[in-house]
Amino acid sequence: MSGADLDEDDPFEEQREEIENPMKRLFLEYGSNYTGAAVVGIIASFFARILDLLPALMLGIAIDAVIRQDIPYAEAFPIGSGFVGPYVPDGRMAQFWLTVGIIAGSFLLSAVFHWTRNWGFNTFAQNVQHDIRTDTYDEMQRLDMGFFADKQTGEMMSILSNDVNRLEKFLNDGMNSLFRLLVMVVGIGGLLFAINRQLALVALLPVPLIAVFTYLFIQTIQPKYAAVRSTVGKVNSRLENNLGGIQVIKSSTTESYESDRVEDVSREYFDANWGAIRTRIKFFPGLRVLAGIGFVITFTVGGLWVTQGPPGPFTGGLSTGMFVVFILYTQRFIWPMAQFGQIINMYQRARASSARIFGLMDEPNRVGEEPDAPDLEVTEGRVKYDNVSFGYDEEPILEDIDFTVEGGETLALVGPTGAGKSTVLKLLLRMYDVDEGEIRVDGQRVQDVTLRSLRESLGYVSQDTFLFYGSVEENIKYGTFDADREDVIEAAKMAEAHEFIQNLPEGYDTEVGERGVKLSGGQRQRLSIARAILKDPDILVLDEATSDVDTETEMLIQRSIDDLAEDRTTFAIAHRLSTIKDADQVLVLEGGEIVERGTHEELLENGGLYSHLWGVQAGEIDELPQEFIERAQRRQARTEAGDDD
Repeated sequence: MSGADLDEDDPFEEQREEIENPMKRLFLEYGSNYTGAAVVGIIASFFARILDLLPALMLGIAIDAVIRQDIPYAEAFPIGSGFVGPYVPDGRMAQFWLTVGIIAGSFLLSAVFHWTRNWGFNTFAQNVQHDIRTDTYDEMQRLDMGFFADKQTGEMMSILSNDVNRLEKFLNDGMNSLFRLLVMVVGIGGLLFAINRQLALVALLPVPLIAVFTYLFIQTIQPKYAAVRSTVGKVNSRLENNLGGIQVIKSSTTESYESDRVEDVSREYFDANWGAIRTRIKFFPGLRVLAGIGFVITFTVGGLWVTQGPPGPFTGGLSTGMFVVFILYTQRFIWPMAQFGQIINMYQRARASSARIFGLMDEPNRVGEEPDAPDLEVTEGRVKYDNVSFGYDEEPILEDIDFTVEGGETLALVGPTGAGKSTVLKLLLRMYDVDEGEIRVDGQRVQDVTLRSLRESLGYVSQDTFLFYGSVEENIKYGTFDADREDVIEAAKMAEAHEFIQNLPEGYDTEVGERGVKLSGGQRQRLSIARAILKDPDILVLDEATSDVDTETEMLIQRSIDDLAEDRTTFAIAHRLSTIKDADQVLVLEGGEIVERGTHEELLENGGLYSHLWGVQAGEIDELPQEFIERAQRRQARTEAGDDD
């Protein structure tokens, strides 16, 4: 897959490209809140690594001063021998036990500092991970519905889960390894030069080559990791869609077809990930070769030095103990240098993930509010649409929608599928903002008031009923969390839901399953209506509120809705025209425009689109004009092409 193809597939590519240094932003905006924990981790890491170096040094001193007795104990220390001298006991065994005590003490203290280091880095990483996940979700859920219409759920889940978790891995393991590397390199490098400067230079010969090799690795691996992160989102989206539509897949016997589609996106991920893996598996063995060459050269020069005297241009002496220390330190110096590639590897992964996270966080919200916006105050419930026009991605959906609903009245919206009925109501809720014109509630522009107060004043029952995982009562109370059981039961009774709820295994405490899968469509819809009734809104919005119930239940629910709507402004969309024939005003939409308006009786007398739709539902198909049938066919073609309702 080419980089261009991946850019087209990444829904946050535009925002991601605008983020110049995502890791810097990560540390400044989130890491700075937990600087204390990070500092504790860094300081503890420093002392832990210094103590880790002590046993090898004491081993070399013991070889020279205690075992071989070539050098006095204090003079065997490459640094600080004058300070150590007064504390060195006399006698070979006393010095031996002193060495044992220092080594044992270094291990014990090192364990304490390692624990403190892990506490500091884990505290830092976990808190940053928590904050960035919750902030990203908070920013995402505030975006307008146009964003969610364009993006796939799996892609967003990949960012909130996989990418955030990858950040935590770098902030903990990566930073931990980075400071360990710095301390080991600086500490060991200093000791090597203190022991023998000339041999230290030999040991450091591979370092420039390792640096160049690592730089080339970074340049190669960065675009590959960006490709991997993009394809992970596509895999998640495909799996999420298929699991959500498993009933359709089974009923359509399309298991093989969907398996092929999953295999396709999985293959894209495989190819992208394998490209990154191929780079990694070449890089790390290469580093080990460079490190190994350095170790072999150091061992050769040092071994000759100890056995035959300084070789070639080298001068001075090298004791057996210090040669052992040198070899141990050289190994511990070169391997951390090789592990630097692992840190770069984690960093590049984290950088790609943080760019995607901030790409999501920086997604512009086209539906916002002013910082000092007042709350909506509903007095009469009068709603006015003043020449409203709207379109998705510059494609017009509504044109010059103009009407007024007086407080307490019921307005019905009817028309064929794709006419724009649902969009009219979503504009009132500010799921989207109008392109032209204004919508006012009691004289207040909906764009001028707070979103919270606007939506709290509206009770919305959608044709796409959604229930959250939880109990029946929790779903009815959703949005009205302080309601008690009696209020919930009363709302359920008004929605004709109480009887079937009582027959559930645990009544109101019955778990509804994911998306309410344990309930029928009609039952889910009645719970949604009960939720709106419990909210007791100033304005009621019903978008096909009884589309999933049978005729008898619809009659019972409609009676309850009529009682609920009696004293409040109500908007209703219904394909079953019998449910809205008592509305104070009926608007007929076609192609995003109002083509008829009036009462049920007036529209029937006009003999227009409304009367034809009524005739369809009355079974008078043969009496419909040919022009209406042809228009219906054209509308159906547009609907199948993806026009919104």
